[in-house]
Amino acid sequence: MKYNAGKYDMAVIGAGHAGCEAALAAARMGMKTLLFSISLEAVANMPCNPHIGGSSKGHLVREIDCLGGEMGKNIDKTYTQLRMLNTSKGPAVYSLRAQADRKQYQAEMKHTLEKQENLYMKQAEIVDFTVEDGKVKSIETNIGAIYNVDAIIVATGTYLKGKIYIGETSFESGPDGVFPANKLSEALKREGVELVRFKTGTPARINKKSIDFSKMEIQEGDKNPEAFSFEDKIDSNVEQLPCYLTYTNEKTHEIIRANLHRSPLYGGEIKGTGPRYCPSIEDKVVRFADKERHQIFVEPIGRNTDEMYIQGMSSSLPEDVQIAMYRTIPGLENAEFTRPAYAIEYDCINPADLKLSLEYKKIEGLFFAGQTNGTSGYEEAACQGLMAGINASLKLKGKEPIILDRTQAYIGVLIDDIVTKGTNEPYRMMTSRAEYRLLLRQDNADLRLLEIGYQVGLVSEERYQKFLKKKQQIEEEIERVRKTIIKPTKEVNDFLKENNSPEITTGISLADLVKRSELTYESLSKIDPLRPNLEEQVTKEVGIELKYEGYIRLQAQQVEKFKKLEQKLLPKDINYEEIKGLRIEARQKLNKIKPNSVGQASRISGVSPADISVLLIYLETFQNQKRKENS
Repeated sequence: MKYNAGKYDMAVIGAGHAGCEAALAAARMGMKTLLFSISLEAVANMPCNPHIGGSSKGHLVREIDCLGGEMGKNIDKTYTQLRMLNTSKGPAVYSLRAQADRKQYQAEMKHTLEKQENLYMKQAEIVDFTVEDGKVKSIETNIGAIYNVDAIIVATGTYLKGKIYIGETSFESGPDGVFPANKLSEALKREGVELVRFKTGTPARINKKSIDFSKMEIQEGDKNPEAFSFEDKIDSNVEQLPCYLTYTNEKTHEIIRANLHRSPLYGGEIKGTGPRYCPSIEDKVVRFADKERHQIFVEPIGRNTDEMYIQGMSSSLPEDVQIAMYRTIPGLENAEFTRPAYAIEYDCINPADLKLSLEYKKIEGLFFAGQTNGTSGYEEAACQGLMAGINASLKLKGKEPIILDRTQAYIGVLIDDIVTKGTNEPYRMMTSRAEYRLLLRQDNADLRLLEIGYQVGLVSEERYQKFLKKKQQIEEEIERVRKTIIKPTKEVNDFLKENNSPEITTGISLADLVKRSELTYESLSKIDPLRPNLEEQVTKEVGIELKYEGYIRLQAQQVEKFKKLEQKLLPKDINYEEIKGLRIEARQKLNKIKPNSVGQASRISGVSPADISVLLIYLETFQNQKRKENS
């Protein structure tokens, strides 16, 4: 029997990292929000790696925090280790990474959701939804509850028709033995949503007592770690748990090669496309046959468990083969499995069918976020969930969506990439995808995005006022440093000699000294007696802005050129088949994607520079005609 379970503004299907951010954003923006999970024990689960952040992903977490999201704050409360990566390179690619206490992370996030006003969390499988007059109307659970809603955010992760593979064995399942969502796929297909099959996987978990860490390289956390959230301070006295590094060898590779016929990946059982940048160990051995070894990281899953995660050993091989190959690795000779590695295949959509707001083009009020959109990774999922929650809420309020462009945020790069280009494999964020990464650093995420978080109502007045004070202090200190002239005194030249920097014979601005490669803003405090006492976040930003001023100015000029094409908006009802001069492929792609601007059109695969020239001429003619009609 079916029954009417009430009216809500919005329903979020799936309570993984995308669903949590989407539901919190919507509820905090005043929407009466439902959040569904097949199991409430799987809320904010980390079914694969027990860490948050890392190269480029740390940028996403900082951006989520500045827009009012929760991931950064949650990992700051539940980390077991914090490390800043890429510090031997420039600050554009510095990226914070945290090992997580997996169970504590889940518990903290679940409690945050439970406490949130306007948010109603329920354990149920969503099996159907209805559309009326092109708009979403209701959703239905597996036990017949029908909820009337004005918006739906689908954030099903890898649960949508999930299927686990371990060698010759396969069975329907979501991650960690949770039931899959089998019926929603059919409802989506019925409404015309195109589905594709992707695949991902995870390595085995091993009991700590069976590992010989003396044969591995230890990796400690930072002594004075940074927080992900700009609001948090990390207590450096909190014990951090070490990770360990070891390697595969030729014996490992021999076992893998001898058993490839037993891998469902190579036997053809797995049809879905796997992630290029996070391949299984058998895939690495085949694709990089010249490599004698591959890095393997041994990481703790939490403070109150002896299960260890073996990063870099994802596999779909049978368990007996896994045990044999793991035991060839230094330190894992006596490894005892607690859970075998597995591959999981699942349904996801073609993200090119979405608007940049993450709303489905053909059904009003239907949004998608996370791995359902063909991405991989917790951080990629969380940022999409946040943006879907924000934009679905703005839509219900009758307001325009927030569209972050490629010059504003890594989030903007990610969404623009998947919507404009689509993806034929699980999409992973990387710093190399961001053309303007010198401007999109993790240290300045608040300067780029906190204003937007405040405008949509996800950043408090107190936090916003603190941010304005910080911003003012940065601007004032940069101006002071530029105006401060250092004279060639003995004290100054002695300092310069000590730092292997050329002496000065005439006055020089402090800002020019900062630009010298051997000097830093921080070190120059010794010859800068008038320097005010400022917080570390301020001094760090001042130092970077001054040190890389020339490069930043050059990239800002590139951004101006980018903006000109982004500001040339294309009519929403344009029929590209009617534009003479466009090639057939360009017409087809443009009609499918329906780009917002000439800039977005220029990034569509199959649209050439010649096609863009035709579009610019058409747009100018169209605008001239509109002006005549209105005069």
